[in-house]
Formats: sequence, structure tokens, C-alpha cells
Amino acid sequence: MNILVTGGAGYVGIHACKALAAKGYVPITYDNLSRGKLWAVKWGPFEKGDIADSRQVQAVLEKYQPAALMHFAAYAYVGESVEQPLLYYRNNFAGTAALLGAVVDFGRIPVVFSSSCATYGVPERVPIAEDHPQRPINPYGHSKLFVERMLADLHVAHGLPWIALRYFNAAGADPDGQIGEAHDPETHLMPLVLAAARGGAPVRIFGNDYETPDGTCIRDYVHVSDIADAHVRALEHLLNGGRSCALNLANSRGYSVKEVIAMAETVCGRSIRSETIGRRPGDPPILIGDAHSAHALLGWEPTRSDLRIQIRNAWDWMKQRN
Repeated sequence: MNILVTGGAGYVGIHACKALAAKGYVPITYDNLSRGKLWAVKWGPFEKGDIADSRQVQAVLEKYQPAALMHFAAYAYVGESVEQPLLYYRNNFAGTAALLGAVVDFGRIPVVFSSSCATYGVPERVPIAEDHPQRPINPYGHSKLFVERMLADLHVAHGLPWIALRYFNAAGADPDGQIGEAHDPETHLMPLVLAAARGGAPVRIFGNDYETPDGTCIRDYVHVSDIADAHVRALEHLLNGGRSCALNLANSRGYSVKEVIAMAETVCGRSIRSETIGRRPGDPPILIGDAHSAHALLGWEPTRSDLRIQIRNAWDWMKQRN
């Protein structure tokens, strides 16, 4: 069974492709390679193209006749979205509108959408459940929320089945060492901390005056392989006629920036330099999720929730890659 995976050459997308292949599906990676990596496409055919190109998307749909769509293709840097909002609205929202238009014309196949906890904005309470108000504080979060609402509207208008997975901070790497995180530029904390452990530039801490125990931001880190597993479970839920909805993917445990650095020093056996600068626009102080709905509906349970495991997998990937 073919599954179209837009953004399948990106960090989470490549792990989802591996998880799909392990369950007997054929992932068809569709990516413009503006930020994805061709070397990471290992488990199925590759088609180069942009999600905003409706005719190209339609041609790929007709060629492979996929049973469903997993949609990862998006720009995903919070800071960049604040500096270049139109880039995010054109790609993440308008591009997705073009993509979904082609999907509706093709046959209204189920859609598993890679959403984000950024749709919640600054939380009123933690852990954050799905019924928490969605008030994004940056264009990245707005772009993800717009797509969620578009999917809900297409479900009403055309019967399009969908699930949006609002995951918290993706982290780690494939435990087998085949794939991992390789952004350019890299902005995620864990790989930056590990790069500093290898003798790179000091880790920049964006603000140490938040209302948290040590003054630094707290995030809920979810292993990327656990996220990939949830996408496959969501796909099968929809293929079996399950209801459309949005679900959190989280461990319900938060770690501060300083705690991540300290754990990395333990795992790597090295001291890690850091420097504190001003707060980054668009960063909430605490993001911790409640994933009870994903447990109940999909039977999803994260198996790599320990921060030590996540850092160990990412460290092993980094060492063998460079």
C-alpha cells in the first residue's frame, strides 16, 4: 500500500518513512529538498516537487495511487517565522492549501498532518490537553493552526478524513543509527548541545529570567521514533474508519535548557560551554503536554521518553556521521 509522504526527506519525515516501511507500507517521498536531505530517502520512491505545485502533486497522486497522505512539508523555525512571516504563510499555509486541493480532487484520501504544540501559545495550565485554547504567539504556530482548521473544514465540506498530531519537541535519532537530525542551519537545542560537546561553538541560552526553577525554558522532549510510530498508528486509525481529530504527542515531563545541557555532559562525558543571551521572540516559558487522548485512541505509548536515551541516540548518530 503506497503512502504519499510530503516532506519525507526531513527530520521527522524520514523516521516516519522508516516506520511505514517496517509495517509493510511503501512511502512515496515528495520533497523539494529545500531543507530535506536526499541521502535520507531509503525506504521507497522519491519524487522531487513542491507542495504548492498542484499539477505536480496531481501527477504524483495519479502515478502512485496512494491510500493516504502524511504531510510533513513545512518550514519549522520559530525565530525565522517571526523574522519572515510571509515565508511561513506562503509555504506552510498556502502551499498546504494547494496540496489539499489536489488531494480532494484526487479522491479525499486520509491525511495525517504534522502539527505542533506551537498552536497553543503561552499555556494557561500545564500539562496542556487538546481542549486548551489555541492562541499561537508566532507565525509558525499560526500557520499550523490554520492548516488544522482547513482540514476540519474540508472534513465537513468533502468528508476528508484527518488527524493532526500536535507534538512537542522532537528529539533523538533512529536507535539503529541509519538516520537522524541534520538541519542546516541547526536551531534545535539537543544537536546544538551535542555539537558544543564535540568542541563547537558554545550553546546559546535564550534567556535565563523565565519563571521556571532555573530561569531557562522548559520543554517536553519526545523521541522522534516514538513520533514516527504515532504517525503510523494515526494512519491505520483513519484507514480503519476512525474519527478525525487532533491529538497531542508528549511525554508529560519537561526539562529545562540547563537540565538538557547537564544530561548531555553526563552522556558524553564532556563539559559543555554555554552563553546566555536575551530571550528569543516567540518562545513560551513552559511547554509540557498531556497525551492521554493519543494513548486512548491510538494505543500510543512512548517507549523512549527518558532524556538520557534521547541524548544517547542523538550522540551516537552525530559521532558516526562526522
